[in-house]
Formats: sequence, C-alpha cells, structure tokens
Amino acid sequence: MELLVPAGDINSFYAALNNGADAVYLSGKMFGARSYAKNFTEDELKTVLKLGKIYGVKIYVTMNTLVKENEVEDFLKEVEFLYNLGVDAILMQDFGMISLCLEKYSNLVIHASTQVNSSSYETIKLLYEMGVKRVVLPREMSIDEIRQIDIPIELEVFIHGALCVSYSGNCLFSSMLGGRSGNRGECVGSCRLPYKLYKDKTLIDEGYLLSMKELNTSVDIKKLPSNVTSLKIEGRMKSPSYVGFITKYYRKILDGKELSTKDLEDLKSMFYRGFTKGHLFNDEDLINKKSPNHLGSHLGKVIDVNDERIRIELDKPLLQGDGIRFRKSNKGMIVNYLYDMKDNLINKGNSKQIVEVDNKVKLTSLDEVRKTTDKSLEITDFTITRKVPINIDVKAKVGEEFVLTFSDLKHTVTYRGSIVEKSINNPISKDRLITQLEKLGNTPFITKHINIDMDKDIFIRIGDLNIARRTLSERLIGERLNDYSEPIIKEVTIEKINTKDIIDLDKYEMIERNPFYLKDVLKDKSIVSNLFRPNTDVIASYHLNVFNSYTAYYLYKLGYKAITLSVELNNIELKDLIESIRNKFGNIPLIIKTKGYVEVMLIKGNILNIDKDTPYTLVNVKNDKFKTYFDGRCTHINSSYELNLDEKEFNYSNIYFSKS
Repeated sequence: MELLVPAGDINSFYAALNNGADAVYLSGKMFGARSYAKNFTEDELKTVLKLGKIYGVKIYVTMNTLVKENEVEDFLKEVEFLYNLGVDAILMQDFGMISLCLEKYSNLVIHASTQVNSSSYETIKLLYEMGVKRVVLPREMSIDEIRQIDIPIELEVFIHGALCVSYSGNCLFSSMLGGRSGNRGECVGSCRLPYKLYKDKTLIDEGYLLSMKELNTSVDIKKLPSNVTSLKIEGRMKSPSYVGFITKYYRKILDGKELSTKDLEDLKSMFYRGFTKGHLFNDEDLINKKSPNHLGSHLGKVIDVNDERIRIELDKPLLQGDGIRFRKSNKGMIVNYLYDMKDNLINKGNSKQIVEVDNKVKLTSLDEVRKTTDKSLEITDFTITRKVPINIDVKAKVGEEFVLTFSDLKHTVTYRGSIVEKSINNPISKDRLITQLEKLGNTPFITKHINIDMDKDIFIRIGDLNIARRTLSERLIGERLNDYSEPIIKEVTIEKINTKDIIDLDKYEMIERNPFYLKDVLKDKSIVSNLFRPNTDVIASYHLNVFNSYTAYYLYKLGYKAITLSVELNNIELKDLIESIRNKFGNIPLIIKTKGYVEVMLIKGNILNIDKDTPYTLVNVKNDKFKTYFDGRCTHINSSYELNLDEKEFNYSNIYFSKS
C-alpha cells in the first residue's frame, strides 16, 4: 500500500521525502482547500515534481475547492500548468470541473477528493465511469463497507490526523455562521468551539461537543482490506517536524518494524487530542468534549508553585525549548529557562529529577504536566538524504569492451568503454572495482547489489571508471525525469439544452439523507444529496454544491430533473451563475433555496447521544441556536437562522424556489 503524506510547504516536502513517503499531496497557491497553509509557488512545484521523479515519489496536487463561475478560467489555467508539468494526479471536488477536465485533458489523472463525499456505492461507480482514477473515501466508512467496494478504482483511506465531525463536502457550518466556506478552504473550525445542548429548555450536556479526537489507526492498520490502494495522513497545516515524524512512524509499521514505547509517547508529543480508531474501525469513542487543544504526552507533576517558579517532578526528560501544558488549568508555555534545585540554569532535566521553570502562565495550583513540543524531535536540516537503490552489472573481459550497467528495476542504462587489456604491473582487484563503483556520492543513488563478471589480472584506468560511473548516474537521472506521458489537450464541445420541462416542487420529497443507504431508500420524485446516475425523477439538492455552470450542466446531462444552486452563493453570484448557465447551456431547470433553515452538518451516528426523532438545540457562546435531531442513523444540525432571499430578484425563466 502507498504511504501518502501531506506537505504544506517545501520543508515539509523534504521531511516527507527523507522519511519514507511513497507519495506526497500538496497545493499550489490557488484552489487547494487549505488557504491558511503556506502552500507552493510555481517554482517550488517545479522543484518538487523534479525531485519526485528522481526519487520515485508521486506528487498529487490538490485543487479540491468548489469553483465559482468567474474562477473557471483561472482554474483551467492552473490545471493546464500542472498537467504540462507532469504531476501524477490532481485532486478535485467540483463535479463540473472533474467532468470538463477529463474531457479536455485526455491522460490527466484525477482523484476524487474526500470533499466529493463518495459515501455511496453509486457515487463511486459513477466516478469510475467518468474516468476518475482514485476516490478518497469519506472518514465515515468502515473497513466492512470498504471491503464490499468491488469497483476497479483506486481507494484512498485516511489513517491518521484530524477528523471532521460532519461528512466532508456537506459541512456548511463555517460558511453559514461566519461566511468562510470549508468547501473553499477557509474553514474556521466551528466544530472545535464549546457548545451547550438543550432538550426543550433543560441543559443536557456542555463542552466541546463536536470536537473529534485525532485519528490513529497504527495498531490496526494491517487489518485494512486488500482493495485499499493508498494510506493517507492528514496534516497540510502541520509543521515539517510533524510531517517527518509521522511519516517515519508509519513507514516503520508498513515495513514490519516494531514500535517502541518512546515512539508512542513521541507521537503524543507531536499532536494529541486523544486518539480514536474512528469510524474506520467502528470506534464509538470519537469526541473529546473536555478540550480541542493539543494535549501532548505525560511529562511529570507540579509539586510546588509560587508567583515566580513552578517546581516539577519529572517522569520523563525535559529540554530547554520544549513546550509544556498544565492539564487541569489548560495553560501552556515554552520552557525558555530551566533550573535545577541549586538554581543553576540547565539545558536538560532527566527522568525522576526535580526541576523548576518560570511561572509565565500564573499557575496557582498543583497539576499534571504534559509535553506538547519536543525540541529533540525538531527537524532543522532539510538536506536530502533519501537514496534510490540500484543494481550494478560489470563485464570486464580481456579483448572486449568494458561494459557497465546501472538499473533501478524500471530503467536500465549502459556504458561501453574501451577494450579491456591484460595488466602488466598493476591489475585492478574486484574489491577495488567495487569500491570505485560504490562512490555514488551526491547522486540520488545507492548500491543495492553489484554483479561482476571479470577476468583476472586486467587493467582498467580508475579515471575511466569514474567517468563511466558519473555518466550512468546522469543518464539514469535523465531516464527517471522523462518518465511521464506527453500531454494531450482536446477542444470541448458544448451542446445547448433547450427544455420546456415544468417542475412542480410540491411533488418531490427530500430523501432521507443517509449516504450509506442511498441505494436502499431511493424513491421516485426525491430531492437527493449524493452524486449518482438517476434512473427516476430526482432533483439535485443544494448539498451537491453547484457553484458554476459546468456543474449544473453535468448534473442535468446525468439525468437530474432540476438543479438546486449552492446556498453558499450570494445574490450577485447566483444571478451571474444563472445567466452563465442560460448563455452556455440553455434553459436548464434551476432551483434556488430562498427560505427556511439550511442543514449545516450531517454527522454519522448519534454523536450527541440524543433521543431519536426528538428536537434538541445546540447553543454556542454567541447564543446562536442550532436545531438538532437524530434520525436513527445520522445526526442533523440546522443553521441558527432562516434564509430570506427576495425571489423578485431572480426574474428568469425555468427558475423555481425552495422554501422548506
């Protein structure tokens, strides 16, 4: 299985490369679903692609935000730049852009982002039929559900990192509450805030009720079914040190090496909100309602405290520069100065030693101490240390050409030198020959095996050997760099749709929105929220995220009776989109949700432990109230306010309004 690692900047890429990543996913400066990450310039992308080809690491570029109508041209320019660059794949969410790019760029490899919410068999099947190479499965899928996917498409599974509480692509919480769309890479983490839960007017629960623990499948990772292609680590916002450590950690597991107790503790020091095996392994312990913060690993305990100093009895080593957090008070700090009991400044405290630190956080009581950053795990040197193993073959027979061959199993390059002569005074030994050939120095290569077929007492100039070795190293690098398909770009023809269909919205029902059971509950005249190929009269809901005309056109061609436009678009954007659809594609029946509450979260299972089909209310610190209920399979959270758009602003033909 492929180990797929995140990189939010160039140093994180080097950390992933050096620690055993098989593939790296990253983003350019646009459309990357992590707008708060540093991301990569065009020059950095070129560097990364070159290194990826040399070292055999695949590079996947994320362009998995939804694309507004006025951004389509820039989106396609970026795709074409990456396509010509030779990226191994592009991740996308937007159905319209996926369809358009697969038609326009013949051998472009597209992976369907987890934002697509491919949580039904029908969605995965349709993506395969479209030509999508790989699907990033939702974090809600279990191994039993994954095992049943018999479609010949690559499956990518999250194995470690932060978890979204809502189905990805269907979370509108950040957008509806603060105007920053998670579907546009701007999520503000509304799920990490404190809430109170009420039944009628009675307080039922409070805390960080939607804050998920960190996914950690390391103990059970080898139980994953054989149809899984890629193991994905979340973390494009994480530091290079985190990326390097977590890559090395999972590389050890996949290579069959034992993890030490220190490995497990260091993992917590890197980032820890509490661990869960997630829906993947049917773990029901998903939420840490006490804290959304990094908790770190156990370090020791406070045994005395005053206004100036905190005295700590250490259970594990503490370095100057480490980060610590006091569990009960939830206060954290960097240890700038560390003292022994003689008041001497020291740079390290050992296990069982009593030390003191400055009381920068105004701690007043005894507490547990946890380590949140470990200076010893920090990566500061990003020199490339990764090597590509090669086999070397030598043929040195008197009277024949000297022949040297380098092979990396996929590519083979051969050098033919001068005629081998019998030595008179100074024959070259087999050991000397091996020593010279293994001097691969600053090249990307390291010798795996050398096979030598040589006569005794022969003469070969050392300078000639060095020339042959350098020549083959350069040629093998060239072969690896040229290992990609030539781009093929085609013109896309658009056929306008002229329809006189009249839609009666009152005849349609909203489908019970449980993605896993779409096949079972689909009924005639429904409004649906998952991508599939309709064989009955269905309407596309606003959860299919129609941001541009190409998505509307694609869904209508697919068989949806009418298309609901995204509730994340403002009035001006909606009108621009409608006019573009009419100009490019004709009179497609469109729906605008103008009234009523918006479902901002759909959550697998009974995450809040509430009664079925009973109204509850979530309340945040601003006293916004969110109607909440559990239907027996999923938890639904609605917006705190109702939409109230003026329908008179949308004076177009074949436009319908949803008010429920």
